[in-house]
Amino acid sequence: MDKEQIKERRRKLRAANAPVLVGQEPKHHNPTPKAGRNLPAAIGVAVGLVALLLLSMLIHPIGFVILASVGCIIALLEMRTACERAGADISFPVLAVGAVGILTSGYRLGLEAAFVSFYAAVAVVSIWHLLAGKSPRRTVRNIAASIFCLGYVPLLAVFAVLMLIRGGPWAVVLFVLVTVANDTGGYAAGVLAGKHPMAPSISPKKSWEGFAGSVAATIAVSMIGLTLLGANWWWGLVLGLASAVTATCGDLAESLLKRDLGLKDMGSLLPGHGGIMDRLDSLLVTAPACFLIMNTALGW
Repeated sequence: MDKEQIKERRRKLRAANAPVLVGQEPKHHNPTPKAGRNLPAAIGVAVGLVALLLLSMLIHPIGFVILASVGCIIALLEMRTACERAGADISFPVLAVGAVGILTSGYRLGLEAAFVSFYAAVAVVSIWHLLAGKSPRRTVRNIAASIFCLGYVPLLAVFAVLMLIRGGPWAVVLFVLVTVANDTGGYAAGVLAGKHPMAPSISPKKSWEGFAGSVAATIAVSMIGLTLLGANWWWGLVLGLASAVTATCGDLAESLLKRDLGLKDMGSLLPGHGGIMDRLDSLLVTAPACFLIMNTALGW
């Protein structure tokens, strides 16, 4: 090694060990905001999903049923992957057919028919696993997981279909807007003022201040929406409070499931959001509450 190489090496070593002066600290680019989301991607995907939702309803009600069926099938795929981490098989082919049957029955014949389809799917799922030849413990686990997925995804989703049939597209739009208001209001209030965690062991970033923002946002949207649809204004208070509770519970329930399985997201299909289930968690649990309240408030 010649003298020039030795000098160059010493220079690099001195530069590496040199103290960093105040104001000269290296700047690191961090594209992830405080709340942990890629906001531009999340907003773009959300706009696209809303546009797809509106288009499906405006063309023909069956378009919404098809969209809901596809969403449920993708969600069940994500649930299958999640359940496999816990050593359970949810017999996806049967559940996919059952999901389409539940939603179609609700669309054509109403809530009672949807429940009949659900019980029929439960029977087929049970027979499927009993004939699979697994151990008794594994069979019981698989049946339980499959029934849970049937009730969690398509049986709750059918209430959105019923809202469309009884109340028209604007009822579904209000249902979606109320749930989005819960997420948006909670996100904004949590980022700006969140100090007291609601359930730190389940979802550390969800705070009581964020929940207050969710309640305020859902009540505002519910009061405006139900008044425009012809209901008394105070039904907006009922719908807003109920939706804030159910949507938050749905979000926490999925967070608990993901934490138990060691997952950050249920999937990666939607940039900035995660998987389909990461978007449906609040909607699914809120759908029955919105259907019941709007059914009473609007006299369907």
